[in-house]
Amino acid sequence: MAIAPSERSAHLEQFVVTAKQMRAIESRVFQAGMPVAALMEKVAGLITQRLLEQWPDRTTGFGIIVGPGHNGGDALVVARELHFRGYGVKVLCPLLSKLKDLTDSHAHYAVSLGIPFVAATDDLADCDVLLDGLFGFGLTRSLTNDLAALVNTINQWSIPVISIDIASGLHTDTGEVLGTAVRASQTLCLGLWKRAFLQEVALDWLGEAELVDFGLPLADIQAVIGEPQEVRITDQAMIAALPLPRAANTHKYKQGHLLVIAGSQQYPGAAIMTALAARASGVGMLTVAVPATLQPLVSAQVPDALVLRLPENDAGVMTHLPDAVDGSRYTAIAFGPGVTPNAVDVARRVMESDRPLVIDADGLNILASDLGLDGLANRSDPAILTPHLGEFRRLFPDIDAGDRIEQVRTAAQRCGAIVLLKGARVAIADPQSGHVWLNPSSTSALARGGSGDILTGLLGGLLAQGTLRGTSPTTITQNAVWWHAQAGRYAARDRTELGVDAITLANTLIPALQWKLALP
Repeated sequence: MAIAPSERSAHLEQFVVTAKQMRAIESRVFQAGMPVAALMEKVAGLITQRLLEQWPDRTTGFGIIVGPGHNGGDALVVARELHFRGYGVKVLCPLLSKLKDLTDSHAHYAVSLGIPFVAATDDLADCDVLLDGLFGFGLTRSLTNDLAALVNTINQWSIPVISIDIASGLHTDTGEVLGTAVRASQTLCLGLWKRAFLQEVALDWLGEAELVDFGLPLADIQAVIGEPQEVRITDQAMIAALPLPRAANTHKYKQGHLLVIAGSQQYPGAAIMTALAARASGVGMLTVAVPATLQPLVSAQVPDALVLRLPENDAGVMTHLPDAVDGSRYTAIAFGPGVTPNAVDVARRVMESDRPLVIDADGLNILASDLGLDGLANRSDPAILTPHLGEFRRLFPDIDAGDRIEQVRTAAQRCGAIVLLKGARVAIADPQSGHVWLNPSSTSALARGGSGDILTGLLGGLLAQGTLRGTSPTTITQNAVWWHAQAGRYAARDRTELGVDAITLANTLIPALQWKLALP
């Protein structure tokens, strides 16, 4: 049965593969009869087409860096096609004596066409664009000696570098730099997204990333991957997961009631920012519990919320939750922003509740220093932890640093809660299945104080609504991360990455959603 191109694209965008999985998928394709040479021609044709779209002026000079394997073969076919179209092309092949047979054949043909092969890296210094075909996926050894010198030299130039499949020198799975790596302006990832593209350590080396679909059969992909353990969050899936449309006869009691517990005299803004984002989520009812002296301030900023006055000490820190604050009245609870690490008794009461929880900021610090994580796995309703890397290390000091995807998976399975590890590539892990969802699209505009409070409020509001709708908490968590990132991207369009403060971000949540839904 034929599959529509848009549906195929949506499938491909979700897949994340390791080097081992990619080899297995390609092996199935070759065993089924696809000639390696034919696939190389197809892939190189797509790369050439992309380059021609970006550099239509035939006076552009291309420098082609060729490695010994099929990545180098792809680069040589591109060199040939650019040459045929009248572009100036130079080829640098530092491992000429070690070329694989097919790559070697393309090299001989390129020479026969009169394409110049140069001997030194500096011979490429006058090129307008460099194509990195040195190493593709699966590299495990560090670049050293002449290869390292080559890479370090081109990294010092201001010439755009386009990498084929992955920037040479990066580990495909972990994104680790193996000695040194090409700092690409753009990477054309071939066939399926490799794991490195979702690892933060690789982002400075990959540049703008784009997937090149060269027609891998979905049946072969699914035969190797099975049920995906790692999934990219996509616009299509997240739009479908939004609490929209609402039933025509709904009312506020059917749209969830969120309790936000946040703030202190030291951090009054944390309660306001969390509440503003929760309000923007569309939650039916919102209650905000703050130290008593903050009540007038929060009420003035969020007049449609019910604001509870909590007992506080002389430092303006909430001391406990009165019995009148009955957790059973709420659909979900968001706790932690700005409460300070001294709100231990409040945290204990929150942990004892039977409501779905979002725990952030000082709530996480209290778990790390006072309450521990043992109680999370035994809760009847889910808990979602939202640490940044520093908080993550305090919560899980014995989980080795390195591969963020494995870190968050291990953390979730160990504590029994959903773990949302913040960063440029947010990773969300489910404790039962071990699945990890990865957000591929964000912005450095979110790298400022208060952005996390906005995420907590948004997630809490969506959790309250989604719980009543029967949406899984992992899907709700993905939805909040995606929406939060889209708001940052939308706000940065006019204000730049420097102008997206937390209040602006909260106020942008609804316009950003209209943008993604293509509404006027």
